[in-house]
Amino acid sequence: MESSKNNYTQSENFELNHYKSLVSAELELIQRVLEIRQNFSNVSDSDRLVEPILQRISKIKSEKLTFEQKFNLI
Repeated sequence: MESSKNNYTQSENFELNHYKSLVSAELELIQRVLEIRQNFSNVSDSDRLVEPILQRISKIKSEKLTFEQKFNLI
């Protein structure tokens, strides 16, 4: 029984660490989007560069939602 409890805790810790990594990645990507928009005067160039980053941010948010629901963070 104790072994089972330890495995659950290790698994839970791994998932929480993954969640923290997702939050960190999301913040970093948002910062990059802001920097790109500040540094490019041509809106079409900025949009072209930012679009794949925004898509990745959307995927991260979706992944985060799964963890937030599992751990009742929302």
